[in-house]
Amino acid sequence: MTELETRPEAPGEQAAVLDVVRRAFGAEDPAEGEAIAALVATMHAEAETLGAVSLVAVADGTVVGHVGLTRGWVDAPERLVAVPVLSPLSVLPERQGQGIGAALLEAAAAYADRTGAPLVVLEGAPDLYARHGYVAADSVGLERPSDRIPRPACQVRLLTAYDATLTGRIVYPDVFWRFDAVGLRGETLAMVEAALADREAGDGHDGGTA
Repeated sequence: MTELETRPEAPGEQAAVLDVVRRAFGAEDPAEGEAIAALVATMHAEAETLGAVSLVAVADGTVVGHVGLTRGWVDAPERLVAVPVLSPLSVLPERQGQGIGAALLEAAAAYADRTGAPLVVLEGAPDLYARHGYVAADSVGLERPSDRIPRPACQVRLLTAYDATLTGRIVYPDVFWRFDAVGLRGETLAMVEAALADREAGDGHDGGTA
């Protein structure tokens, strides 16, 4: 693979970013691709209010991946603590499996660490994100923002400024609720929860990936 650069999105790259998002999420369901692209477009339009940042992966002058960070919070006992929520993460279908997603995850964590954030929040497959330093949020005393997020899927990566006394409920930014982009619903939620429960039962004595 050609040399990959990860950096903040530059002016004029929004159209390329939205194309990556549409293609990444719309490979099997074009409607989903359009929905996530609309979310990202809103994150761009309201970036200052939302505390939203876009990072891109570029190869040969072409945007091949994107990750968004948006300001959320931990509703701790004494105060609200700002924490970035990592979503969405997108890589062009033809470039997946080449380490681009991993590079974007590292770039996002490094960016958040430089801002003094104590941790990064995301929801996703535990086995995948555990390889990139993420642990289940509830394992460090943090509550998921919605019961529709399977407990093992709500994950955090602890950063330099993390303090083990930080506990409380994670609060997602408004934009994710507006776009109904929090957790899962209906049969999909039930199937994922059952699969995760089977995985944890199978892990048994070794405690799993988290």
